[in-house]
Amino acid sequence: MRYFLEIAYDGTRFHGWQVQPNALSVQEVLDDCLSKVLRQPISSTGSGRTDTGVHASQQFVHFDVAQELDPEYMIYRFNRLLPADIVAKNLYLVTDEAHARFDAFERTYHYHITLAKDPFKRYYATYLARPVDVEKMNEAAAVLLRYEDFTTFSKVKGDTKHYNCNMYEAVWRQEGDELVFTIRANRFLRGMVRLVVGTLLDVGRGKISVAEFEQIVAGQDRSRASGAAPSEGLYLARVNYPEHIFKTSPKTNPL
Repeated sequence: MRYFLEIAYDGTRFHGWQVQPNALSVQEVLDDCLSKVLRQPISSTGSGRTDTGVHASQQFVHFDVAQELDPEYMIYRFNRLLPADIVAKNLYLVTDEAHARFDAFERTYHYHITLAKDPFKRYYATYLARPVDVEKMNEAAAVLLRYEDFTTFSKVKGDTKHYNCNMYEAVWRQEGDELVFTIRANRFLRGMVRLVVGTLLDVGRGKISVAEFEQIVAGQDRSRASGAAPSEGLYLARVNYPEHIFKTSPKTNPL
């Protein structure tokens, strides 16, 4: 039987989502917990990878077990064993072919910025000492919706087969000293969101015009993008799946 587990985590002390040698990852800690609670080796598959220091307010993984599980009781058991910076939120029985990565049709990231220095936000938002032009950044962000090829914002040594993404939303919102960037698409390239944010911030600082930003996007040249924004401000915020893969009540599905 296949299950989707919804989790959230504070990525501060982890070297990203994916298991890797000689570094602590979210996947390693989660799989260890699942294996101990279910008393069998569990290797989970995530909806996507987050980099070192990046957080997730919603992440999904799938795993297989022979027996049917009681979701409420399993969530209780998982959370008793998981560390404080990872939480199990919901467990869903899904079809045998459901895939946490390949069946996700929409993903949303948030990037948090604070314009006021705050020691309690140092791991959860990027501090900017000077204001930026949010209106110009939104003009530039709107440009993203007109393009599909995002080679410019891909890592040079990425293993992706193509660089096309269907972009649905890209907008900055400001509330007091808080700036939040929301970007939503069917898929993202590895490291893409931080490169987009870093380049948009250069628009906000007046280093790049909106017209130049569009030229950078259209040029499909990785070397023209600005440096990546810091990891601590980035959150995987939402992952959406088609309803038909869930065997549980639609009322509990994360749609």
